[in-house]
Amino acid sequence: MRMKAKLTFDEYFDYVNFPSLSLSPDGQHLLIHTRRPVWDSNSFENSLWLYETQGQRKKLIKNKLSETVKPKWSPSGNWIVLLLNENSTTNTKHDQHCDRQSSEQYIYLYCMTSDELLPVRIGVEIPSAIAWSNNDSSLFVSTMVSRSREDNLHEIEWKDVIQYRERKSSDDSIIYRIDIDRKNQVLTSTACFVKNVSFPISELLFSPAEQKLVFTSTSKLYEHLDGFEMYSINLQNDFSLSKLTNNEQIEHNLQLSVDGKHILFQVTPYSSSNGKFNDTQRRLHSVDLTNGQTERLAKDFDGSIEGYAIRSDGGAYILGQLGTNVQVYTQRSPSKYSILNTGWSGTYESISSSLNSIAFVYSCFERPKEIYFINKIDKLQFAKVLTNENKLFTRRNLPKAKVYKWINGDDHRMIEGILHFPPGKFECKSLPLLVFIHGGPYSASVNRFQASTNYWTSLAASEGWLVLEPNYRGSTGYGDQFLSEVRFQPLSRPGRDILAGVSRLIKDGIADPNYLAVGGYSYGGFLTNWLITETTLFHAALSGAGSVEHVSAWGTMDLPVHLSYLFGGFPWEIPHRYQNESPIYHSDKIRTPTRIVTGENDVRVPADQSYILERSLYYLGTPVKLLVFPNEGHFMNKNPWHGKIKVREELKWLQKYGHKSFETTKI
Repeated sequence: MRMKAKLTFDEYFDYVNFPSLSLSPDGQHLLIHTRRPVWDSNSFENSLWLYETQGQRKKLIKNKLSETVKPKWSPSGNWIVLLLNENSTTNTKHDQHCDRQSSEQYIYLYCMTSDELLPVRIGVEIPSAIAWSNNDSSLFVSTMVSRSREDNLHEIEWKDVIQYRERKSSDDSIIYRIDIDRKNQVLTSTACFVKNVSFPISELLFSPAEQKLVFTSTSKLYEHLDGFEMYSINLQNDFSLSKLTNNEQIEHNLQLSVDGKHILFQVTPYSSSNGKFNDTQRRLHSVDLTNGQTERLAKDFDGSIEGYAIRSDGGAYILGQLGTNVQVYTQRSPSKYSILNTGWSGTYESISSSLNSIAFVYSCFERPKEIYFINKIDKLQFAKVLTNENKLFTRRNLPKAKVYKWINGDDHRMIEGILHFPPGKFECKSLPLLVFIHGGPYSASVNRFQASTNYWTSLAASEGWLVLEPNYRGSTGYGDQFLSEVRFQPLSRPGRDILAGVSRLIKDGIADPNYLAVGGYSYGGFLTNWLITETTLFHAALSGAGSVEHVSAWGTMDLPVHLSYLFGGFPWEIPHRYQNESPIYHSDKIRTPTRIVTGENDVRVPADQSYILERSLYYLGTPVKLLVFPNEGHFMNKNPWHGKIKVREELKWLQKYGHKSFETTKI
């Protein structure tokens, strides 16, 4: 048997992702959004494809698909509404916004019968959300209000001076009903004003049964979570606005129930420190549009709900994470228990259902992401693959992985993680170890194949490293109590969880203590920065978008409510905790050569934090390098070359420093 070739560095970065998929109402067609790097244009190509679920044919509808609004089927399935990103990729964010504000804006309708893509002009206001009405001849569109006369007067008076927290009328949204008429091969449209609301809208949904529009509000700053709620407008009376939720959670992924009287939605909790709500794992809820009552679904499920799809006979299919797997569960009704469907070990994502048909994205450690289809849920393990975008990865000798468990001796908590072995070295001993820490902290490393610039475990293992991904305290999939134990000790407790795992690997003879490295991105960067102040055991560190001084991070990031909850109060209430858990005040202990990366425009963890770390290590004489990526935010997803350069230099850093070159201490 011919040996498979090693996965190369260049091949790794040609991985294709599937941001969304959607089955047609009759289940005969599937819309698929693909995202792939285009190296010549320094950008990513977002394409919308139409697949036959029972055949082999596929059709490209359009490139330059917008990533902000998902394409949607019309009620009959004869039309698809979508947005395109038609701006130049070389413009800055500010230039693009100005250009769009002053130019004509369009939504697009794709006709299934004629294979035409038809533009629908909606004016100069930028669309933010779209929903079909109860037929194919009208839909609802929310737009961001264009610059008003008041805003122009404000600019004349203040020029380019920014009045922080000063609200502008252009922060409002306008909802329109777009009536569409097609005669003699000509498409005409009429925009009818519905409602002006004083906040941006992120999602929009229409209930024909109740004649209500339901939508979610959003905000640029996660300071007061009442900026993230659900609302409805009753189209049968005076179009009055009703607030459906009042919690410290972010509502998203709105879907209409089969009876049309309930809206299902996921919640991501971001509790404040006022004690009113507690952080939990991601959950699924339903609101009754007839009486406004909200109910939690899948109450018996102790993990994190990562997605769902409405069942044609009521209830929902739930993507539930328990431990390191994300499986499909059936929730028949709020009073019924969630039933695990027999499928493959691994991770199911982006599920869609129509009639009895189901489509989803699936991957596991040794199988790259592709899209699968089945006619019935009881045939889950026999699903057929529809796409072949990542076939190259199946021809490569990929790393093998397994779940690894250890005990944190401080409180005898069982901690779990994933060990990725280099190809051909599964279960071998004395391997060089890289500890790769996930972000969040309310997230988890799971059984999936992930090829990204911030979590590149498969590539690291392919380059010869044994990679440990620890699901430390605060990770999802292990119950709400496990999640909550990160609070009040947001770095020291998960840090001890991780160090206990490293110690166990060394004692078991699996990891070579002469070749140890640590790295992570976002909250993984937080923990990396903390760990190198706690031990000199690691010979190299990779710090990505991590905080080192949490008071300044709280004051400048877009998510301060999350940080104050994790620490248990505001900086002036518990200054000792902010200081004790901030790496900057312990920097004199750092001896580990550290490679730092940050996005220039990161508002989640501002680049200042990386500058502070770099300057500290520079003055301490510890080897350090900082890379700053222009025009990139927190997720480093604007230019594929940036991610490639980031990982290239991180691998070089591991090769140069990831071995014992000076005296170290024990954990």
